[in-house]
Amino acid sequence: MSEPIAEGWITTDEAQAITGYSRAYMRYLAKQGHVEARKVGRDWLMNKESLLAYKARMDALGPQKHNPWRDDLAEERRGRGRRRDG
Repeated sequence: MSEPIAEGWITTDEAQAITGYSRAYMRYLAKQGHVEARKVGRDWLMNKESLLAYKARMDALGPQKHNPWRDDLAEERRGRGRRRDG
């Protein structure tokens, strides 16, 4: 990447060093909108604050992050407890 990176944005390599997440997982988070990110050419830039907030939330949830019955998932109409219109 030849352009300078704006303040607050980090490469996936830097994000991997900070979080321990794989680059593939960070691309997934970006594409799903779980963290603020932008694609520049073929590279992803992650918003450092957004990524750290996501990691803190997942760390705080601990094993609950795998619970499909979590209240926050139901509020977002995701997970097993979601309502179906019809």
